[in-house]
Amino acid sequence: MAALSCARWLTRVRPRLEAGRGAAVVAAPNPWAWRSLCTSAVAHAALRNQSQAEDVRVEGAFPVTMLPGDGVGPELMHAVKEVFKAACVPVEFQEHYLSEVQNMASEEKLEQVLSSMKENKVAIIGKIHTPMEYKGELASYDMRLRRKLDLFANVVHVKSLPGYMTRHNNLDLVIIREQTEGEYSSLEHESARGVIECLKIVTRTKSQRIAKFAFDYATKKGRDKVTAVHKANIMKLGDGLFLQCCEEVAELYPKIKFETMIIDNCCMQLVQNPYQFDVLVMPNLYGNIIDNLAAGLVGGAGVVPGESYSAEYAVFEMGARHPFAQAVGRNIANPTAMLLSASNMLRHLNLEYHSNMIADAVKKVIKVGKVRTRDMGGYSTTTDFIKSVIGHLHPYGA
Repeated sequence: MAALSCARWLTRVRPRLEAGRGAAVVAAPNPWAWRSLCTSAVAHAALRNQSQAEDVRVEGAFPVTMLPGDGVGPELMHAVKEVFKAACVPVEFQEHYLSEVQNMASEEKLEQVLSSMKENKVAIIGKIHTPMEYKGELASYDMRLRRKLDLFANVVHVKSLPGYMTRHNNLDLVIIREQTEGEYSSLEHESARGVIECLKIVTRTKSQRIAKFAFDYATKKGRDKVTAVHKANIMKLGDGLFLQCCEEVAELYPKIKFETMIIDNCCMQLVQNPYQFDVLVMPNLYGNIIDNLAAGLVGGAGVVPGESYSAEYAVFEMGARHPFAQAVGRNIANPTAMLLSASNMLRHLNLEYHSNMIADAVKKVIKVGKVRTRDMGGYSTTTDFIKSVIGHLHPYGA
């Protein structure tokens, strides 16, 4: 039945794909990397048995690097693969494993992952857990991966899900975080016995870059306001430079309202009145904290997608990065955030049809409310949720 649905979808949408192929190829991140799509024997049989599908052929699939990560990451990636398979998504996953807690991390593995990401330009990743124990290397593999790819902008869209009631409903705000410097620069040393110095690095170049990214994002998405979050009243030079760069960039975007807010006040305001915010831009550590706080406003880490960008690469992940290790193997993890992130990835690849299909299916499952995982107050398993999403996949015109 799934193969038959794929054949019907291909027959119906091929004219639209053919008509828009020129534009899609130009806009795709790496159109030259298309490869042959290995369709199952069942799908081939279904295509051959339908006369109307005789002219249908699939030219290739987008190659995407998949990094399952730790904790429930592999289970969430399984959910993505199952839904993609049911939706006939033309994506070919290239899986790699990198884990510091499972003894699956090495320079060789890191280079393999980097090579795959650099070739494919697009990746979907789970949380790569960082142990707290110091073993001679300050920078974790996750941090090194992001630095080597220069994934400077982390974007988390915090939006309420229709049908799922929380303390604050109808929220819609975006958190943009600089994630290549700041407190996460991995520059620490013991200057004297019992005295540790941890350096926070703030540069004009990277502060201007993230500020411009935030204002460009607001302009492109039709948003009205950007709020720069800082602690310049205490860190007068470091955060002072970040704030100054944001103010300078803001002058170039007169149609976007610009505000500033101290980080501690921002935390309180997000809890009391989050509706005042639209786009927030901030340094590394503040963004990590605010991402998690804001995710809690709309349902937690299991429902908020995220993504990270460099000038060349796009990485899709969960908005609040938690391995949820205590849920491993229990079939209780919520795949909502990862599925929505995968949907965003498809939109980035110009696969709007599949992106909308999957996002709509996930939102319908949540809105109906019959299938909800434990973190959302229900008793359904991860498998139940996946099956329900697949059951709500309705190809347009089918």
